[in-house]
Amino acid sequence: MLKFLMQKNNLELLSNLSSGFEDEFYKYARTREYKKGNSPFYPDDLLKYFYIVVDGRIKSYQLNLENGKEQTFFIYKRGDMFDVISLLDNRPHDVIYEVIEDIKVLELPIERVRFWLENDRTFNQKFFPYLAAQMRHTEELAADLSLYETKDRLINLLVQNLNRENKFKYNLLQNLSNSEIAKLLGTVRHVIERTLKQLKDDEVIQTSRKNIIVTNFQKLLEKSSQNLLN
Repeated sequence: MLKFLMQKNNLELLSNLSSGFEDEFYKYARTREYKKGNSPFYPDDLLKYFYIVVDGRIKSYQLNLENGKEQTFFIYKRGDMFDVISLLDNRPHDVIYEVIEDIKVLELPIERVRFWLENDRTFNQKFFPYLAAQMRHTEELAADLSLYETKDRLINLLVQNLNRENKFKYNLLQNLSNSEIAKLLGTVRHVIERTLKQLKDDEVIQTSRKNIIVTNFQKLLEKSSQNLLN
């Protein structure tokens, strides 16, 4: 049953791998499901298990307990893996996980994943480009927070949300609340809502429930602080 489920979802990680590796992967993988709003993972848990998202979304973030400010680092969706940092250095990672859409994940013993990294070339060819994409995403986040105003960060995010080449930002904003967008950009909801209103007034976007629809991409690109699709 598990094998059928995985084939049906066509996870990129499992494409073009040897049949022997697939059999071993299915032998160790276990399916876990969590509801929206749950915080099911703690740092010590992620020293034992490694996860791959099958359906739904989960975010990782840090929280300043003194002022309540929250910064989201990643929103993981189908095909994403975590926690890569704990996998590589075998140390607790000081982040919090929260399910933002009902989620189904594959749970794998982390020592087995380390064994694959050391011994399976085809798995390496899948894993390390993904790791590089995570590192680029983190670098971009640091640059955005330090170099650009909130309005520019939101406009750049709207541009990248349409960029199929961006692993972590493409379609990121679909069904995402303004509060969650604010946490991605290191700000508060009313600042996001003010910027969205300006873009609506300029006939660049339309909004519908939790979706932002770009109606004039060229104008949006002109407003962007950098042409992110080049």
